[in-house]
Amino acid sequence: MRYSHTGNRRVCATFAALGILVVPVGAGSALAAEPPDPVALVAAPSPSADAGFPELTPAVAARLDRAVQDVMKETGVPGVTVGLSAPGKGTYIRSFGIADKATGQPMNPGLYMRIGSETKTFTVTALLELVDRGKVSVDDPISKYVDGVPNGDKITLRNLASMRSGLFNYSADEGFYKALTSNPDRPFTPQELLAYSFKHPIQFQPGAEFDYCNTNLILLGLVVEKVSGTPLHEFIQKNVLDPAGLRHTVFPTDAAFPSPHAHGYTEQTASGKLEDSTDWNPSWGWAAGAMISDLQDLRTWARVVATGTLLTPKTQAERLKTYPSGVPGAGYGLGIFNIQGWIGHNGSLPGYESLTLYLPEAKATLVVLLNTDVLHDNNEPSTLFGQAITRIVTPGHVFDIPVTEPKPSPSGS
Repeated sequence: MRYSHTGNRRVCATFAALGILVVPVGAGSALAAEPPDPVALVAAPSPSADAGFPELTPAVAARLDRAVQDVMKETGVPGVTVGLSAPGKGTYIRSFGIADKATGQPMNPGLYMRIGSETKTFTVTALLELVDRGKVSVDDPISKYVDGVPNGDKITLRNLASMRSGLFNYSADEGFYKALTSNPDRPFTPQELLAYSFKHPIQFQPGAEFDYCNTNLILLGLVVEKVSGTPLHEFIQKNVLDPAGLRHTVFPTDAAFPSPHAHGYTEQTASGKLEDSTDWNPSWGWAAGAMISDLQDLRTWARVVATGTLLTPKTQAERLKTYPSGVPGAGYGLGIFNIQGWIGHNGSLPGYESLTLYLPEAKATLVVLLNTDVLHDNNEPSTLFGQAITRIVTPGHVFDIPVTEPKPSPSGS
């Protein structure tokens, strides 16, 4: 979950955690346009398909070790944990580096980590469970559930979940940035977050473009609360985490961080200098990026969310219909992406990044957790780890999110 502040860092048009494909939109894009047809990038794998996934032998593990360590050296990442497995091929779990610069505590697979935008997969799963219960339709307008949304009578829940709403991303607002960095311990309410968005004009008509926007998920979280009559964190606990068997995944309501956890380090600060952000209040991410998890739970979740364990086949098929994102080989569905065949999501919160992926052809899972979000040549370090690992094990499905130059916006962002 990366907030987009033009005075602090250049906004990149890239799949970047809680700013996946943040593309500032010019005034000329506000004209209505026909939305593109969704593309079913995901096909059900045959039982024997393995995408040429290799056995995770000691020799392959040694190659993976070197690849991960090379990325660490290149990027300066303090610590990283990797989990990779496929049925019949073995399991590779490694931690490298340190979890706490002050004490030198080594990184290890059992540490809790903040997972940023991976929260989106949990929020949208909660929404789709309500769809399966007949309580809500993804084609309902958001105005049916939340008052005061600009263009709310035209923006559907599907537009929100697929990042095609046209709403302004609250985390790109100057006032929000100043409020957060001046006091990162302060709590934010969903209504406060929406206010930062709603003071800006509509960026484009619903469905006309793809523009990754955290505002969308705040609204979907409010829909879940209104329809279920339950606070979002409680609904997700009872209806998503518990059925999935995720015992080390938390939707916090404050800055509390379960132990043991890794310390996180960020440059997304008022001074622009590196700081320990471990205890920053994640409420500013809420339904878009506040959650906490660990390696084992995310390895489970990668499979659950990509295969639709908690949803009906019809609803899961709707989820996996992806729309073009502007990045070759990448599409975005309902709160989930497909990049070169890998289904899942990435996450970033100041001090932390993560990647949780599933490749249906090999039934393979890949999870990467690290304790910094500092960019390297405008690349998310989690992307660089994913790229290095998949080049070895799935050269036909290399996870890659190329960085491109952003479009200019009227404000010069």
